[in-house]
Amino acid sequence: MSHPVLGMTNSETAHAKINLALHVRKRLPDGYHRIETIFAFLDEGDLLSVAPADGLDLVISGPFGDGLSETDNLVLQAANRLAEMSEVTRGARLHLDKRLPVASGIGGGSADAAATLRLLNRFWGLDHSVAALADIAKPLGADVPACVLSETCSGTGIGHDLRMIDDDGLQSCSVLLINPMVPVSTAEIFAAWDGQDRGGLGEGDILSVSRNGRNDLQSPAIALVPVLTDLLQLLDEQEPILARMSGSGATCFALFRNAADARKAERHCLQKMSGAWTMIGSFR
Repeated sequence: MSHPVLGMTNSETAHAKINLALHVRKRLPDGYHRIETIFAFLDEGDLLSVAPADGLDLVISGPFGDGLSETDNLVLQAANRLAEMSEVTRGARLHLDKRLPVASGIGGGSADAAATLRLLNRFWGLDHSVAALADIAKPLGADVPACVLSETCSGTGIGHDLRMIDDDGLQSCSVLLINPMVPVSTAEIFAAWDGQDRGGLGEGDILSVSRNGRNDLQSPAIALVPVLTDLLQLLDEQEPILARMSGSGATCFALFRNAADARKAERHCLQKMSGAWTMIGSFR
């Protein structure tokens, strides 16, 4: 097994994830749900870095690092799983710069775990394929395999069954993320889903399918976090290509034709909703 080359890039972005559409089809006995979704990823997110160490440990900093455990964390779960599956005996000191809000429907811990797998795969010289890493990631959470890929794809089953899709229609878009700084529980939002199967995703190009789709968790999230109604209204006032809540919330997104329109919408929203968190990025 090769050793990491000193001077190589020992950092990895945990790309923010959005669900352009999220159709919940069925509640499963194991507590998961059968879904159909379109995952897309931004060029922005949390940042993981690594340095040599005897054991495996984690340090967390950044604007959203306060209160996160440095011992009971998906990053360390991912690191330990990769080490066990790959029979690695070397250690690593991981540093998570937490730039995305916690419990916000844009990947969060799943993206951090996925970035850890990609980073340590390189740092430890393991040479696993991305597909192999996605398979290793499955026990870590429903979104983690998609976050390992961090490329536009459809997800079915519980989100593990992934298929790459043509995202040419997205590449020129700028994306505004906005969160009212109200954390929500994924389990609580899914539990509040009414159980009604409203049908699967349609056919066509990615923007048409997304715009004709929906997020079935948006209504239960609004019932628990009413300010989302105001937030989505603010986004709609800026005439985006598409505006919707991502995942289980509470982050919402809006797609614009250029960065100038995204910045204008950001200013508009922040004038009306002080204290909200925003980020502007492009699709990967």
